[in-house]
Amino acid sequence: MKAVILAGGKGTRLGELAAAMPKPLVPVAGVALLEHQLRLLARCGAEEVFILSGYLAGQIRDFAGDGGKYGLKIRHIAESAPLGTAGALRQMQGVAGGDFIVLYGDIMLDMDLRRLLDFHKAKAAACTLVIHPNDHPFDSDLVAVDGGSRITAVHSKPHQPGLWLRNLANTGVCVMSEAALNCIPEGVKSDFVHDILPGMVSRLPVYGYATPEYLKDIGTPERLAKAERDLLSGKIAAFNLKNKRRAVFLDRDGVINREKGLISRPEDFELLPGAAEAVSNINAAGFLAVVATNQPVVARSLCGIETVELIHRKMETLLGEKGAYLDAVYYCPHHPDKGYPGENAAYKIDCACRKPKPGMLLRAAAELNIDLSGSYMAGDSKRDLDCARAAGVKAIAVGGLSGGDIDCADLAAAAEIITGAGK
Repeated sequence: MKAVILAGGKGTRLGELAAAMPKPLVPVAGVALLEHQLRLLARCGAEEVFILSGYLAGQIRDFAGDGGKYGLKIRHIAESAPLGTAGALRQMQGVAGGDFIVLYGDIMLDMDLRRLLDFHKAKAAACTLVIHPNDHPFDSDLVAVDGGSRITAVHSKPHQPGLWLRNLANTGVCVMSEAALNCIPEGVKSDFVHDILPGMVSRLPVYGYATPEYLKDIGTPERLAKAERDLLSGKIAAFNLKNKRRAVFLDRDGVINREKGLISRPEDFELLPGAAEAVSNINAAGFLAVVATNQPVVARSLCGIETVELIHRKMETLLGEKGAYLDAVYYCPHHPDKGYPGENAAYKIDCACRKPKPGMLLRAAAELNIDLSGSYMAGDSKRDLDCARAAGVKAIAVGGLSGGDIDCADLAAAAEIITGAGK
């Protein structure tokens, strides 16, 4: 495994915290951010690391040295003039000798990098961008992906008004190939996401690797302080996909949004009062927030898959505006009853994903390494409760429903009980 760390940042927004040092050397709980990154790379099996620096490059070189103390071989490349994130990466043309992981030098992270590389290779990608939901998508660079995780569009901040966008934010981590480097002009200052990625997406196979693992920039005093708290609490290490996590599974209609029958138009989707705050509380407590919803509107030909996904983009956008996010959304478009005029016969099947069957929850557990025994399912129908019990999670009845392991008035009350139990 080879890796590149973009270590040219000044840390201007950190003020006095980075006044006399480059941003990668800012301490996080007493240890330089760069050292946190190098330790992670060593744990994941990296052998050679290239550190691309600029501002106060001598400090970076003196700190990291040849990498021997980390069990790494480190090579330093200092730019003579600022080249931006893409221009700096272009210096790797013909140097790395194959695909390599890229870490921005202001990212605090803990993730399974081997799993990322396996994904990249399985997709035969020219570039794989690590993406995940966050609590501020409105001021983040977002991407759109198709059903196979290929990136189809890049939505740089600020976003065009009126768009419903998935909360899939760029994290500052990616895997690059020589083919991807060819998209970057040599010796020209450029930003990877804003200047290069949109054109690369149209020319090469570029994929998004969505992960709930911990990846946060420490570019402001507030974000640095939060990263320190998360590190000391054990949260950062716990979020690595090698570790099982607990989840709160959420039905959609009647739990997150107002129940309006079979919703087949985005304009009919409306968040319930308190739903976003409840999801935010679930996020803050360290649970995964995962929607699992039956959407037979497709099988009934009330709308197509594209419209269901547009409705879900609206859901993610509205939640994001209030600082909440979903780690994943699973939906079942099927219905088992056949023989009705105008139905979509391709989706009229007796599937394994339609609740009360536990297929969606079991799939999520496999993909996100979820501890089902410590997880919950909040729903407003008996199907949800039966699904929860079939999957081995605690059933929470909301919206006037009874018969759950826990009965609550709404998702806000459920979140309060769940997060209280998790403390």
